[in-house]
Amino acid sequence: MNTGLPASSNREKRPLEKIQGNRYRLIYNLVNLIPAGRVATYGQIAGYIERCTPRMVGFAMAAVPQEIDVPWHRVINSKGMISIRANGECDMMQRVLLEAEGVNFDEKERVDLAEVGWEGLCLD
Repeated sequence: MNTGLPASSNREKRPLEKIQGNRYRLIYNLVNLIPAGRVATYGQIAGYIERCTPRMVGFAMAAVPQEIDVPWHRVINSKGMISIRANGECDMMQRVLLEAEGVNFDEKERVDLAEVGWEGLCLD
């Protein structure tokens, strides 16, 4: 098949889900370790996984399959806020779920990461 690309680029493209599959599983496994009433940041989760970025963690949270149970709502941005979605709105369901676990928001829609931030894994 001629794609118009150089010969070295004619390799069959793998679906993104296959490329990201193992990384997403690692992300989901880490997020499952965050206890109720605690939050982690996208960057914090990314920091445990080689060649992973906070944005990749965000994509993984947006792609959580319905058939698996991942507490996606416990991952927030580094400002202690719920990230704005692609449609420009905040996810109120995420806030409701966090508040149900005892996470409080201040008047600026932030959580106190020093108070409810997940301490993470002990890798000693």
